[in-house]
Amino acid sequence: MAFSDGGAHLQTFCGADYTTRLLTDWVPSRLTLEQAVLALAERQPLLRARDLVEQSLPTVALTRLVAAGKLDRVARGVYSLPGRALSEHRSLAEVALRVPRGVVCLLSSLRVHGIGTQAPFEVWIAIPHHSPTPRLDQPTLRAVRMSGPALTEGVESIVIDGVRVPVFNAAKTVADCFKYRNKIGLDVALEALRDGWSQRKLTMEALWHYATVDRVTNVMRPYLESVAA
Repeated sequence: MAFSDGGAHLQTFCGADYTTRLLTDWVPSRLTLEQAVLALAERQPLLRARDLVEQSLPTVALTRLVAAGKLDRVARGVYSLPGRALSEHRSLAEVALRVPRGVVCLLSSLRVHGIGTQAPFEVWIAIPHHSPTPRLDQPTLRAVRMSGPALTEGVESIVIDGVRVPVFNAAKTVADCFKYRNKIGLDVALEALRDGWSQRKLTMEALWHYATVDRVTNVMRPYLESVAA
């Protein structure tokens, strides 16, 4: 449907010339919008409302797709295609999306690097000293507060289910285990050092560097001398 005044205002021209064209060309159908969201979910195994906003897609489509069984809500504010095979470290990706200033650390980092035998049911994450404690329903978090070089040095970025996840490297993680031995146990720190060293995932230079950063050189010295002997 369009409207005209029979040419009474020929000197005046409107760029959106006809209502019908505006409706058909400028307003996409609901089906097209939902297809666009599903295509985005194909590219990003874990999807947030923010991802839709960045693509100028309406976030209400997420609710419709969940109700239709075309998307699963895997965590608060995080969605995925039903039945999609996800990494064993998916919980780390979920946390990275929801705690962007955090860094995966300690037992969770050991698990990522394949060091030791720890299999934590919580996600261990380092956050800045003055950041509020993250409150997530799932997964469960263990927040450790760090600052300065202890928080910024030794950070690697790995991709898990399409999400970039910051995690401390192996040597920094082992040094952190000694620093926070009262939280995780000295036996865990020793196992991490010995196993990481035997797998050649650690170098003495890196261990000494991060021991200095964490101010645990005196604590680690006898154990470093032992594995190097």
